[in-house]
Amino acid sequence: MSARSVFPAAVVALVPPMSPFVRRRALSLLAWGLAGTAVLGAGPVRSQSGDASGPQVPVMALGAQSVGATLTLDGSLQAVRQSVLSAQASGRIATLAVKAGDRVKAGQVLAVIDDRATQAGVAQAQAGVAQAQANLANAKAAYERTKELRAQGFVAQAALDSALAQYRAAEAGVAAARAGQTQASVAQGFTRLTAPWDGWVLATHAEAGALAMPGAPLLTVYAPQPIRAVVHVPASQQPLASQAQRVEVQLPGTDRWVSPASQSTVPAADPVSQTVEWRLNLGEADGAGQVPGRQVKVRFVGSAAQATPQRLVVPATALLRRGELTGVYVVTARGEGQAEGFALRAVRTGASHGVGVEVLAGLKAGDRVALDPVRAGLARARPQ
Repeated sequence: MSARSVFPAAVVALVPPMSPFVRRRALSLLAWGLAGTAVLGAGPVRSQSGDASGPQVPVMALGAQSVGATLTLDGSLQAVRQSVLSAQASGRIATLAVKAGDRVKAGQVLAVIDDRATQAGVAQAQAGVAQAQANLANAKAAYERTKELRAQGFVAQAALDSALAQYRAAEAGVAAARAGQTQASVAQGFTRLTAPWDGWVLATHAEAGALAMPGAPLLTVYAPQPIRAVVHVPASQQPLASQAQRVEVQLPGTDRWVSPASQSTVPAADPVSQTVEWRLNLGEADGAGQVPGRQVKVRFVGSAAQATPQRLVVPATALLRRGELTGVYVVTARGEGQAEGFALRAVRTGASHGVGVEVLAGLKAGDRVALDPVRAGLARARPQ
């Protein structure tokens, strides 16, 4: 069989000019390649309909429903036990033993102020106590001798009264000296800042070598537990918040809403911002691993009596978020005679209610959406 009988003239013309032997060899190899392709292509091909069916995904039909009035505000986490430690004595900061982020134990010395003056005061007070005790011993001995002489009639009663007065004055002197010693010890204790509880150092406001003054903040420490969410509710929304059926807090970095263990409000509005402060104490399990300062969402869900007009809502689990895109998988027909499938549809969401998230655009009543968007995105997924 010649090469020209196998290939059209146009294909033969594509082979570049070369020697007759090499040209015939190239055309023969090309012929064998096409023949092999034809043989392979003649084999059976698995049709798509022959593949195993895809996963079944539960769906729900959307319908407008009445939802309670919901108020969602931004709040922040705050440690219940947090203190700013200040100096109670003036002097140079001799030692600052911790820095921001260090863990501390209750009673641990955090900073020491130069205490040479207070040490001298303690030594002076101790010397005063020793002197007062010596005067007391002398006055007591004099009183005892005068008492014996008076009993024998060698001294007048006035001498005994004078000795007794000196003895009692010496006792008062000892008491005063001991009080001075206690005062000097307390003053020396003011030069040492200790941790009030087990916790963490949040910030340091001074450095070693700086001058500390009474009342000047040096350190801020806090205890990791308990922790609370703090939110400032506008005074105009205070009635709705007060009559809310439940209050929920969204933990940072999660989609989980939790109920506070306890809650309280400050019984006064801020005169400048016209807001009322709500303090929502988190449970130990919910507050574990949380740090003060992180932003949270606080949701006040109203009762049925405060219901708003009917809204179209979808479960939060049905939403698929990819960057700036928010969408849901909607049941669609693939074609006549074919099973139903899913199509991703972008939606615009609104407020989050207790029963779901309000959909402002992209869906209508009667649409069926997948409750598991991850499985709905798989190949050949079908509604259950």
